[in-house]
Amino acid sequence: MQNKFYLTENLPPYIFAAMYHLKMEAAANGVEIIDFGMGTPDSPPPQFVMDRLAELSKDGSLFAYSVTGGIHILRDAVCDYYKRRFNVDLDSKSEALVTIGAKEGIASLATAISSPDNYFVVPSPAYPIHTFAFALSKSNVVHLPVIKSQDFLRDFKKLVEEKVANNQPKPLAVIVNYPCNPTTEIVGLEFYQEIVDFCKKHQIYIISDIAYCELYFDEKDKPHSILEIEGAKDIAIEFSSVSKSYSMPGCRVGFAVGNPTLIGALYKIKSYLDYGSFNPLQMVAVDALSEKSDEYLKNLRALYKNRGEFLCELLKNELGWIVEKPKASMFIWTRLPQEFSHMTSFDFCKKMILEAGVVMTPGSSFGANGEGFVRFSLIRNEAETRKAVASLKQIFAKK
Repeated sequence: MQNKFYLTENLPPYIFAAMYHLKMEAAANGVEIIDFGMGTPDSPPPQFVMDRLAELSKDGSLFAYSVTGGIHILRDAVCDYYKRRFNVDLDSKSEALVTIGAKEGIASLATAISSPDNYFVVPSPAYPIHTFAFALSKSNVVHLPVIKSQDFLRDFKKLVEEKVANNQPKPLAVIVNYPCNPTTEIVGLEFYQEIVDFCKKHQIYIISDIAYCELYFDEKDKPHSILEIEGAKDIAIEFSSVSKSYSMPGCRVGFAVGNPTLIGALYKIKSYLDYGSFNPLQMVAVDALSEKSDEYLKNLRALYKNRGEFLCELLKNELGWIVEKPKASMFIWTRLPQEFSHMTSFDFCKKMILEAGVVMTPGSSFGANGEGFVRFSLIRNEAETRKAVASLKQIFAKK
């Protein structure tokens, strides 16, 4: 009987599964674990969200199947949020759809639009689903090995123009993700304007992921939506969720907005695959996306900003590890410290887990161009962070 299968044999091990096994090994050897790996918020959701969910969970009628594409009050709430946050008008019937988190939405869209005859352009490094959504759908991915957004835009335009000049197929779509996971970079409207103009000219779809758009640390760096650009809906679809901005990752509620053709394709695939998230979770997402969350978001931004600054200063002062402070997201992205630069990012992270109990995410898990970097998630308080850096200091001192 066959015991090896095409996809599972060709996919690399999922990085967080590998990190989990290393943590279990270290813990079994008596090492105390302080985890900065997976971006799992340690803050609870807004109190009114938890109170509302507790109330709704007592209504037995809400345990029935939901509907493909999301309940209408949530689709309306998503459109209201876009109008309030980005001044973007959306039709809740044709330009908005609820997903089971942004990750599922991107994967389902890939299933809907991929074929062996088309390909997608993705930066490297990139959040893994931005690559593997298309690999799982048996499509093709072209990676552009660049870190900065302007370099990505330059190389993307060069790639397309060369394809056109040589009468070769253009990509079906390009992925953009700002604030970026893992690099934390943000972009302004001028970036979106340039890529929208270019992609409209060459009839290439844009898939935008703004899952961290509410986690910014300065009003002048407030992230934008690509849909703020006039005419962007002709070619662009955008994904986000309530996971990180409202500390609700386990609820698995996200949304897609934008181009009606792509929204329609996503809806058709999802009608075969799922019935949507649990109704009460969608209903509390309506509350989370409302203005009632404004104070919560303000406090959450301050928390992550303070943690980022604290960790950067501690790494510099205690370890001599110079790390750039992020402007957005819940991460720090940095090169390996100089004394460990001869190691792969995975081997460095493995050593830090097994010997110091400190978990980081190796940059290589975000693509080949992430090699030489690591990512910290800002999910530990100051006391835990001090303890982690003290443990790292003992390892660094041996170099």
